[in-house]
Amino acid sequence: MARLRLPALLVLVALVTMTPFVVMVLVAFAPAGGRTLPGAFDLTRATWENFSAVLSGADITRWAVNSLVYSLVSVVLILLFSSMAGYAFAKKRFPGRELLFWSFLATLMVPFQATLIPYFVLVSRLGGVDTYWGLIVPTLANSQAVFLMRQFIRQLPDELFEAAKIDGASEWRIYTTVVIPLITPVLATLGVFVFLWHWNDFLWPLVIGQSSHMRTLTVGLATLEGENVAVNQIMAGATITVLPCLLVFGLLQRYLTDSIATTGLKS
Repeated sequence: MARLRLPALLVLVALVTMTPFVVMVLVAFAPAGGRTLPGAFDLTRATWENFSAVLSGADITRWAVNSLVYSLVSVVLILLFSSMAGYAFAKKRFPGRELLFWSFLATLMVPFQATLIPYFVLVSRLGGVDTYWGLIVPTLANSQAVFLMRQFIRQLPDELFEAAKIDGASEWRIYTTVVIPLITPVLATLGVFVFLWHWNDFLWPLVIGQSSHMRTLTVGLATLEGENVAVNQIMAGATITVLPCLLVFGLLQRYLTDSIATTGLKS
């Protein structure tokens, strides 16, 4: 019985976690009369009408494209900038390195809501409202990503970098041929997190995307509630929103495992 306690607890937590998603999918496939439980459990009446209604009625395709552009471009740029900064903070020696790093890390203590208005005023004066760059650029300075990269790269043996310098490799070559291949697991892990953060982001896209064609999926689905759209159709849209997250996690799950397995290893 003692051995079964932990598995039983994990199963219970998994069931509690999965319940909202299962209900969301059931309501999405239920007809108009199955808006609530237990009516949605009648799988014999399952229908695709809610999905077709959402895809044809709302501008969900445009919202999905906006979410993909916002998430994918942010992932690529954040991984690039954070890995460069992490490499510099971990392996380079320059005056004020520690002060600069900890000052940058201290921004984690400032809630985003406190800087929302200054961000918006600055971006709006630069003409970034209702643009992709106004949506993406303010989110690129990610202190969490830089901290994660710096901690991971610090574990890499210095002998690798010294050998590369002896061979005459430039800093860019060291970064591309030594650093990047060794931090692939953590890049994949961070990429998943950054994608989920941006895909599920609501407040900044709501503020900066003021027209319908610049809404993301999260903002667009929220506006459907104020347009008297059926609950089944809203759940269908939410189900569509979850699918890319599951796809990204499934494709990069192996790298997540590798990142956990290699954490803490020394030379």
